[in-house]
Amino acid sequence: MTSHSTASSDFPGDDLDIAKMPGHWLLARLGKRVLRPGGLEATEALIKGLMITSDDEVVEFAPGLGSTARRILALAPKRYVGVERDPRAIAVARNCFQSANVSFVEGIAEKTGLPDECASVVIGEAMLTMNPPEHKKRIVQEAQRLLRPSGRYGIHELCIVPSGLDSEHRETIESDLSSAIRVGARPLQELEWRKLLENAGFVVTEVGYAPMHLLRLRRLIGDEGLFGAIRIAKNILTNRKARKRVYGMRELFERHQQNLNAIYIIAEKTG
Repeated sequence: MTSHSTASSDFPGDDLDIAKMPGHWLLARLGKRVLRPGGLEATEALIKGLMITSDDEVVEFAPGLGSTARRILALAPKRYVGVERDPRAIAVARNCFQSANVSFVEGIAEKTGLPDECASVVIGEAMLTMNPPEHKKRIVQEAQRLLRPSGRYGIHELCIVPSGLDSEHRETIESDLSSAIRVGARPLQELEWRKLLENAGFVVTEVGYAPMHLLRLRRLIGDEGLFGAIRIAKNILTNRKARKRVYGMRELFERHQQNLNAIYIIAEKTG
């Protein structure tokens, strides 16, 4: 497998105005590579829990720029397929990962076009949160279709805490998130995430949490390294429009920090 760097001009969303660009693509444009809500901590815990080996065939929903793919491929699975709806992201990923057992296809997670029971592991991060309830169900059902019996499904999403938070407060969080990141956001409580998976025929085997500290300095350094964090900070400080957006996202995350966590869940297909 060979890996190549990619110029920022190739990133998805570059043709959009900064004020309207989805938050994750804005951060990628500024140099951020780890874009998951729980950072590397949650992603690595999820991958460890999935116990990927050289016998596994892995499908990843919405791999983006390939941060998680890189960690999966380090475990040398038998096959890896990334399903991504953004053609620019596919171009970046294909340029970065060139191997006979690695492929990226254009498609949507709720209807991938891949064969039944073609995978032993399906993973998706930071994408169910961005879908309305019916789409969430269809995506989880698609994961169930793709997996062979006893296959493992791993998700890493935003979670509302504590359990039982009133609906008015939840609606405020959803509205604020959607406004800040320019993408509809509908995080669930742990029990709701569990129910979503169980209703599709999964048995939950592991649940873990990580703080939602995506734009805090300590997390930034932990995820991107010191020099990566410095590069991102410089890009933010020298771009007024981007700085306004990033500060707005960070303020939103801090305002709702008591009610937002990252969650990862591993479930097994029954039957």
